[in-house]
Amino acid sequence: MPRASAAVRVTALAAALALSLAACGRDSRGGLYDGRDEDEEGGTIGISMPTRSSERWIADGENVVRLFEEAGYETDLQYGEDQIENQISQIENMIAQGVDLLVIAAIDGSSLGNALQQAEDAEIPVVSYDRLLLDHGHVNCYATFDNEQVGRLQGQYIVDALGLTEGGSDSFNIELFAGSADDNNTRYFFGGAMSVLQPFIDDGQLIVRSGQTELNEITTEKWSGAEAQDRMDDLLTTDYRTERVDAVLSPYDGISLGVLAAVKSVGYGTEEQPLPVVTGQDAELASLQSIVAGEQTQTVYKDIRRLAEQAVAMSDALLSGEECEVNDTESYDNGVKVVPAYLLEPVSIDASNYQLLIDEGYYTEEQLG
Repeated sequence: MPRASAAVRVTALAAALALSLAACGRDSRGGLYDGRDEDEEGGTIGISMPTRSSERWIADGENVVRLFEEAGYETDLQYGEDQIENQISQIENMIAQGVDLLVIAAIDGSSLGNALQQAEDAEIPVVSYDRLLLDHGHVNCYATFDNEQVGRLQGQYIVDALGLTEGGSDSFNIELFAGSADDNNTRYFFGGAMSVLQPFIDDGQLIVRSGQTELNEITTEKWSGAEAQDRMDDLLTTDYRTERVDAVLSPYDGISLGVLAAVKSVGYGTEEQPLPVVTGQDAELASLQSIVAGEQTQTVYKDIRRLAEQAVAMSDALLSGEECEVNDTESYDNGVKVVPAYLLEPVSIDASNYQLLIDEGYYTEEQLG
């Protein structure tokens, strides 16, 4: 497919995204891009995803590949399967094979310095996808969602569901869960949630009976639902023999389902002992079905189709000698530089508005029951 057609297609894919200005980019052949001849083919994009253990990452990979190929590019999609050494090896192999650009969703954003240096040496631009690449300057652009807003939506949902108000006299028990310690987004999600919840913890309206309120106490390795279930089992045994847990801050749907499995195993989910408020993220199918069934309370919908569109638009801009479209040039310091980013808006979903996902074609009525 001619490059002129590819650029038109990617521009069309990104047309619905809000406009903003910022520069980011290097030529994959040296210096700033001079662009490509109109008849030149799109080139090859190396796409590195973290794992196939989550349905969202499978969907991310499929979306990105489809959009790049529709835009005239060849693709090389690899999954690290949550093994950092696998992801490093895969990226290094892509560089050796001469890909024109890398799109990377890191397992551990701080572990890829050597690979990023190899990309810089080979003058291959890098787009950071959803998870920020850390501790190296060779990160051209970052496509993600407003991660602090994700946490704020989760925290605010708990506040509203429990009817908390400034100066209120009622108190409720809450436990806090966070994502994987090696995922940079974890601190943004947690920070956003705690910006809403901390005042109610401080004034005693929310009580964390385990006392586990620091991020390093509540992380969940590899976002594992099984690990979350084990931790919730321990909390119920240790801290809730005679107390009820009223809410659980969960940053991700897989963790949410693990938490729900634990509380249901000790009798929650009846008229006498209703389930706690449980938040989530990613609007995964199993959790949407749980919300429809009246179990999980909330999730945060992040339309990863739009995220893929943005990553492809950024990549095409870099390979065409143009600027990436971004709307944030302040928030995402990776330890070496502030990476220019495009932040997409997340949406809180519960039983009252899950129809939105059907209306937008994310799921069908039949899938959600």
